[in-house]
Amino acid sequence: MTANQTKYVMALDLGTTGNRALIFNSSGNVVAQVYKEFTQHYPKPGWLEHDPNEIWQDTRTCMQQVLQENNINANEIAAIGLTVQRETCLLWDKTTGMPLHNAIVWQDRRTANMCRQLIEQGKAPEINERTGLVLDAYFSATKLAWLLDWVKRENPNINLDNVIAGTIDSWILWNLTGQQVHATDASNASRTMLMNISSQEWDKQLLDLFGIPAHMMPQIKNSIGWFGKTDPALLGLEIPITAIFGDQQAALFAHGCDRPGMLKCTYGTGCFLISQSGEQLTRSDNQLLSTVAWTQAANSHSSKTVNFALEGAMFTTGACIQWLRDGLQLIDSAPETEFLSQQVQDTNGVYFVPALSGLGAPHWDMSARGAFLGITGGVKREHMVRAVLESIAYQVKEVVVAMNKDGNNIELLKVDGGASQNNFLMQFQADVLGIPVERPAILDATAQGAAFGAGLGIGFWDDYAKLVKNRQVDRVFEPGADTVVAQTNFEKWIQAVERAKDWIE
Repeated sequence: MTANQTKYVMALDLGTTGNRALIFNSSGNVVAQVYKEFTQHYPKPGWLEHDPNEIWQDTRTCMQQVLQENNINANEIAAIGLTVQRETCLLWDKTTGMPLHNAIVWQDRRTANMCRQLIEQGKAPEINERTGLVLDAYFSATKLAWLLDWVKRENPNINLDNVIAGTIDSWILWNLTGQQVHATDASNASRTMLMNISSQEWDKQLLDLFGIPAHMMPQIKNSIGWFGKTDPALLGLEIPITAIFGDQQAALFAHGCDRPGMLKCTYGTGCFLISQSGEQLTRSDNQLLSTVAWTQAANSHSSKTVNFALEGAMFTTGACIQWLRDGLQLIDSAPETEFLSQQVQDTNGVYFVPALSGLGAPHWDMSARGAFLGITGGVKREHMVRAVLESIAYQVKEVVVAMNKDGNNIELLKVDGGASQNNFLMQFQADVLGIPVERPAILDATAQGAAFGAGLGIGFWDDYAKLVKNRQVDRVFEPGADTVVAQTNFEKWIQAVERAKDWIE
């Protein structure tokens, strides 16, 4: 099979609430997709788990369905790219192929006390220097340490030489390749709090600190490059896997943010604003993360080129809307929030702090909890829904302020992700920021980035700039008449956030 005989690239977008298989044509546009939402497990308050077997079975089903339902032959697929929820991790037995415990999700806070102890021991500066990350339960290291302790306690007879670890990309790659390839890419590895960001290799001192044997960890490969081939039993033939990205880095790649200062914000389960910092590792003075954007093979003189980024990670944005639907049952569907928010002039004095999983950038407060403040007898459902949407925009405003303090001059925000479909939210975002917000026609930027990387990695495409140029803009939201009010209310929301911090468990 050669690139000339193929018509499509497949992207697997493995998110926090569901898995998606998408088919992209030679123009870089989506021609087919299948989605399956999977179960969220909440064993205790602040804990969140996923069933790795369910994720794999759903991924396999989506891949097969998207081909069957659209009369596409597997031999028409040039390559596959993966983009995944980051930080979520698991352990599994390489001899049986079975997970040893549910995956612990990035939002899970069970290891917050472990992080506090490490902070008290003075480990935070060293961890930040080595990884570019803030010491927080968000990242994989403490989750893997917890899992390993659990396995040793609950299954003491297991042979730890057969136990391997990874984030969701490693788990799915291992299964896609018939349990042959145990690898990850540098963008996902940079989110584990175990990779040295300068060398892009597992850091021995950090592995020792968290008690994780080096042999358990996957090989770190270039984000764009060769990962292996699919097991022919999966789709009837072998298909190259030539790109893996963390979901936010994939979106950055799709937007064409390949030069310093270019940035995007993805509105998914969480909200993630990333600014490209080029081949120079940049550090923040304002609680932002230094991370790997992507790596790829360079030339005969260099094994790879590395692009870095600064990131503000906000844990709970789209998840708030899902909570309104499934938890409080105030809405029946996410699109309903736009209509309800437009039925009232304001929130009637209500402010929502979206700390359902603590607060991320720029606060990094693991003890904060979600709260509605300012409720009076006149508050209706519409006011509460609007307050939730406004809180999403306020969080992004905080991170933009932090990025500007770090020396950026943000004049345009490129957006993507499910919640960016909400016109009320995007207009409010433009108002509270005071800058234009640009929304593309294709909102599946994470999947599109994975497809771009895979297609470029196999030679299906050869011009990244042309691919990006062909992406079409759906709408630009300009700051409007409500800008002054929105920015004034932002200051009041900041006061509400302070009241939700340091909740006593």
